[in-house]
Amino acid sequence: MRFDLTDQEWAVIEPLLPPTRQGGERRDDRKVISGIFYVLRTGMPWDDLPERYGPHTTVYNRFNRWSKQGIWRSIFEQLQARFPASVEMIDSTSVKAHRAAAGAEKGGSRPRSEQKKRRSASHAADAPRKSTPSPTKKAASGALN
Repeated sequence: MRFDLTDQEWAVIEPLLPPTRQGGERRDDRKVISGIFYVLRTGMPWDDLPERYGPHTTVYNRFNRWSKQGIWRSIFEQLQARFPASVEMIDSTSVKAHRAAAGAEKGGSRPRSEQKKRRSASHAADAPRKSTPSPTKKAASGALN
């Protein structure tokens, strides 16, 4: 699958994992880690994890436990030391957003001379309504005559 570890990736990560506990047999690390990566890459809730990765509680608990124990940090640091070129970060402050992200119209911006002038909200609030005339205005003006 798209988010599952390849054999090459697994060969690099497997030796970095902590030894198995002395308790019972634990779930397949490769499936669980692939499930963790699946959730982190898609941003989906843990509850929606596909069944092929095992119970979502197992995947979440392993992620959470290893986070608290610093195992993920250790794995990351070891991978960074072995493969420095593979660890690249993108700082969002240096990424230029497309003009459409700010609400610009498709096809570029219009010259200033063609841009539609907008009225301020305070000016619009003072202006008379355009939809229906006020019945109280007529009644008040008719009573004075």
